[in-house]
Amino acid sequence: MDLSYIINVLGEERENYFNAVAPPIMQTSNFAFNSIEDLRKALKDESTVPLYTRGINPTVEILRKKLAALDEAEDALVFSSGVTAVFMAVFPNVSAGDHIVSVAKPYSWTTKLFNVLLPRFNVNCTMIDGTKIENFEKAIQPNTKIIFLESPNTLTYELQDLAAVAKLARSKGIITVIDNTYCSPLYQKPYKLGIDLVMQTATKYTGGHSDTVAGILTGSHEMIKKIFMADYLNVGAIISPFNAWLLLRSLRTLDIRIAKIFKSTKEILAAIENHPKIEKIIFPFHPSFPQYDLAKKQMKDAGGLFTLVLKVDRVEQIERFCENLDRILTAVSWGGHESLIFPSCAGFSREEFDKTNENHKMVRFYVGLEDSDVLIADILQSLESI
Repeated sequence: MDLSYIINVLGEERENYFNAVAPPIMQTSNFAFNSIEDLRKALKDESTVPLYTRGINPTVEILRKKLAALDEAEDALVFSSGVTAVFMAVFPNVSAGDHIVSVAKPYSWTTKLFNVLLPRFNVNCTMIDGTKIENFEKAIQPNTKIIFLESPNTLTYELQDLAAVAKLARSKGIITVIDNTYCSPLYQKPYKLGIDLVMQTATKYTGGHSDTVAGILTGSHEMIKKIFMADYLNVGAIISPFNAWLLLRSLRTLDIRIAKIFKSTKEILAAIENHPKIEKIIFPFHPSFPQYDLAKKQMKDAGGLFTLVLKVDRVEQIERFCENLDRILTAVSWGGHESLIFPSCAGFSREEFDKTNENHKMVRFYVGLEDSDVLIADILQSLESI
């Protein structure tokens, strides 16, 4: 199934909606039935029939079909946020007394899920350096039910060998889950490599306009239905029909947006990589990246996230650099039309700054849709202010 068919045609069935070119927004909470027997069937299995928008909604169903196809998976669910998608991948697949193995330094709210929330239910987690398969082998316990991956992560971009981890997990009956937000389905397809559940934050590239918060989970029909019939219906953390429609709108341009972003990122790095105020560039497709070969093997391309380690002695120099940027905003998140920075020093006080700690001198960049020459000029002028 080709990409243009998925994003422009799949699931839309325009003949059912007055041949409208844009899919309709079914902004309804409820659905009526012509007979009690039809209602009885819907109550028995909400996974196939619109009964109540907490479960099935026609606008969301169009989106689900497209997202599953993009990942080359069998089915998909969409949630009200990315962190909900992580929760819903994990929680239905563990019970009290179970164990999880996770890569170190995942997304902050994923870390809190593993270290704060799940221990309240007697589910514990071991976090490891996921760059070596032997670390997974050592961490697995008899009660391990899930291996959680994030490849690359979204600050220092460590990778895991997805095919090797999937093979190990399946040999022991362990479910694998990955946060694939960095790559999106266009640049990495973990389900094809054997990963069971693939998550991404739709707020990022899939939404692409900084106006929607959502999360995506794809996998087998069996696994997605298991999640749907239990925790999904019970928790009710659904996406609204309008936000689903916004994501359908954004999918039309996903491939051209992310291609421009990646092209601009390469041009920016080529222009600044030898600047004397830059100590280090961290980017999966940069030749200096420690896992460069693995990145080229399992990722089609990289996106617009890279990190600079600045050559500074004082935290005030980092602050000056960030605040002197004119065309790049300081903010959390990424994946929209606008270029952003996020300095690691924002996470601690000035007094805690340690110039010998590389992590303290990191500034994460996200490259948006602005012209690359404009962004290059802005970065270079701000580097001169340090």
